[in-house]
Amino acid sequence: MFGFGSDIGIDLGTANVLVYIKGKGVVLEEPSVVAYDRETNRIKAIGEEARQMLGRTPGNIVAVRPLKQGVISDYSVTERMIKYFIQKSIGKRRFRKPVVSICVPSSATEVEKKAVQDATYEAGAKYVQIIEEPIAAAIGAGIDISKPCGNMIVDIGGGTTDIAVMSLGGAVVSHSVKIAGDDFDEAIVRYMRKKHNLMIGERTAEEIKIKIGACFARPETLSMEVRGRNLVTGLPKTISLTSEETEEALREATAQIIEAIHNVLELTPPELAADIADRGIVLTGGGALLYGLEDLIEEKTGINTMTAENTMRCVAIGTGKYVEMLSGRKRRSVL
Repeated sequence: MFGFGSDIGIDLGTANVLVYIKGKGVVLEEPSVVAYDRETNRIKAIGEEARQMLGRTPGNIVAVRPLKQGVISDYSVTERMIKYFIQKSIGKRRFRKPVVSICVPSSATEVEKKAVQDATYEAGAKYVQIIEEPIAAAIGAGIDISKPCGNMIVDIGGGTTDIAVMSLGGAVVSHSVKIAGDDFDEAIVRYMRKKHNLMIGERTAEEIKIKIGACFARPETLSMEVRGRNLVTGLPKTISLTSEETEEALREATAQIIEAIHNVLELTPPELAADIADRGIVLTGGGALLYGLEDLIEEKTGINTMTAENTMRCVAIGTGKYVEMLSGRKRRSVL
């Protein structure tokens, strides 16, 4: 009656979209990028194929991220993207419309939540349940949030960092800042422009972040060759960049995340704060993979910090498990 076989959890991220199907796990993980023709408004590519086009398209074709900082910035493109990913995950020939659980940042307004909900209904969902990212991340990280004890989760995605203290199945204190993985990339782009007079693209910045990026001193300094355009001569140029320089470039962005964690800890009731001091802080999301982030948070807060297993997929897994719980409750209510 509720399409139990086609329950779907969607992690609708600024950088990536992940789809979880009940009984199968995460079946799709692609960049949330859409390439379309400006003149005809026709979609040229979605996902990884469109990401390859970023910064490399002719004038009439635009490659865009339809989500900015966790919320919809281009409604019609987002709707088509969600529809494409749902069909790719479950196939076009389905008789039942899927029950979809989809996540949004904890700071999303009712209007922003409604936009995500409407876009998912338009994409072919039978029923849509909105879930806040920190709750999904905690479930996906294997934390039992139903118990009366405090758990702190810091989900660092592409567009937002969601911080929450969970107890008894909900968020007691939560805060969202629009500083995350994309801002790390932008910080590297700015640093390269300012310090080396070199213009690089966001894909190169992301590669630097993954290969040698750090926000805490590495035991040994790493370096890599970076190619870009010299802003003085306008010609291509290659320089050698070190991991110590990336630490300098990322200092401001990581400091804002630390400050947001401090703010949440200050608002946490004392009993739950004592639980967090005991149990530690759990990091999830792709941004949590930045080298040294665990150590930096631990140094600044004095609280043991660990990164969840399978951190990139925590929100998708949690969203999927949430929709399973939801359909289980509905099934019981029908019976």
